[in-house]
Amino acid sequence: MGLPHRISLFLLLCSSPIVFVDGASNSTEALCDRRCLANVRVEKELFSAPQDDNCTMVVNITSIQYETLSFDTKGMEMSSRIKVNMEWKDPDLGWMQEKPRFPTIVMPVDKIWIPQIVLDNAIETTVEPYTKDVQVRRDGTVSHAIVMFTTVSCQINLFNYPFVTGSCPVAINGWSQKTCALNFQISDNVTLVGGSRGEWLTTSVNKTVDASNRVYLLVALSINPFSAFVTLILPSALILLADLVSFALPFEGGERNSFKVTLVLSFTMFLLILSDHLPNSGHCSPLLHYHFSFCLVCLVMSMLASIVLTRLSVEDSFLVCRRSTKVHPSSSSKTNDGLNQEKGVITTMSGDLASETASLRKILNFLETMDEGEKEAQRKVTLSINPFSAVVTLILPSALIILADLVSFALPVQGGERNNLKVTLVLSFTMFLVILNDHLSSGTSCSPLLRT
Repeated sequence: MGLPHRISLFLLLCSSPIVFVDGASNSTEALCDRRCLANVRVEKELFSAPQDDNCTMVVNITSIQYETLSFDTKGMEMSSRIKVNMEWKDPDLGWMQEKPRFPTIVMPVDKIWIPQIVLDNAIETTVEPYTKDVQVRRDGTVSHAIVMFTTVSCQINLFNYPFVTGSCPVAINGWSQKTCALNFQISDNVTLVGGSRGEWLTTSVNKTVDASNRVYLLVALSINPFSAFVTLILPSALILLADLVSFALPFEGGERNSFKVTLVLSFTMFLLILSDHLPNSGHCSPLLHYHFSFCLVCLVMSMLASIVLTRLSVEDSFLVCRRSTKVHPSSSSKTNDGLNQEKGVITTMSGDLASETASLRKILNFLETMDEGEKEAQRKVTLSINPFSAVVTLILPSALIILADLVSFALPVQGGERNNLKVTLVLSFTMFLVILNDHLSSGTSCSPLLRT
């Protein structure tokens, strides 16, 4: 074997391990699939935010999907569901310099850093990932979607209730400190899903930016007046109509006066419903409060006028201390069976009292059911009370009941009309005491003056 041949063989043997190692390495890289790439990046444990020289993270919000879940008219709070699609770039997650040419991979959402959106005016916010995975591209761009359930406080003028339109802002921003910041670049791609929720209708959602470059979702809202018209305005008009027609009832037997007292109690129930439905605070109280107050005064004045007319139909004078020669119709036909008539009057009075007690008990059960459904937020804030609602629902009706009790002395003693009316007034005032006891706190050292 010649020298040249031996030299060629020696060089071949020396170069074969290098070729083998290169071949093994190339085969390993060729076998690394998408899961392999994802596992390699999971092992890096990139839980901190990508930080460049100026310590500012930029996140692009590509689209927003908004949906109004509910609106609490009493507390003026709006609950919403917001789906946010966003993208950001993390160079440590890319594989531009490696052999695999896969364009995208999928990674678990809890294995990398995820930006947190700040809602400035939110009372409560819950953030959930739309899916449990994120999509990562070769250059390190991460695509992710989250769903936020948030409750914000709104300031809408309810003076023209139920014909109300207004807007409620939802602030979507990042955060900023002395040297580092998280900036969101929000696109105008904002869509609305599900416009109607109860009596409130969401008409539009638009992105707005204020003078300080803060981004808001301005949610335009309006009320469907049909429900309030059917449950509040229409019944009040029908009660007033029934009060006017009740003047056609006869004076005898006290039917007219009892009927008018029942109408006053029914209207008071509508006042309580309105007070529990509309907010008690704000610069302008709803106009419907004034309407109901005026209607209540008209009903009480009508009841007082009926009492005066009953007195004048039986007696010659309105003065209580003056006796007249007129005889009440119920006692004009006294005969030998007067004792039986007297028993009949007592039985009628007992029946009227039982019916009035049953109707008041139904009203109390209805109010207790409404109070059980209410939930008040416990927050340590500085509070002040708007006295208008308490005056309309508690102080004004109690004053009118006392006025009706004073005027009831003008009714004749015969026939039991005066006693029936006074017992009805006592039962109605007892209902107000129950309402007051549920409305005010009894655990303080000083009892409210309103109880006295």
